[in-house]
Amino acid sequence: MKSKEFRDMTNDELKDKLKELKTEHFNLRFSHATGQLANPMMLNTVKKDIARVMTVLRERELKEKKAN
Repeated sequence: MKSKEFRDMTNDELKDKLKELKTEHFNLRFSHATGQLANPMMLNTVKKDIARVMTVLRERELKEKKAN
């Protein structure tokens, strides 16, 4: 997903998406370790999506803190 798509989500949706992505990352790592992963690039894609979600959440946290 693109950062813009993550920015359009609410904080609760982002937190749910983060949990989903972390679960998917675990499953991909497990599949990779057992040699059953068809596309190893999916690991990088999921890791980058996790970073994007965490970045958006942190930006919002700092923005809220600055407003107070």
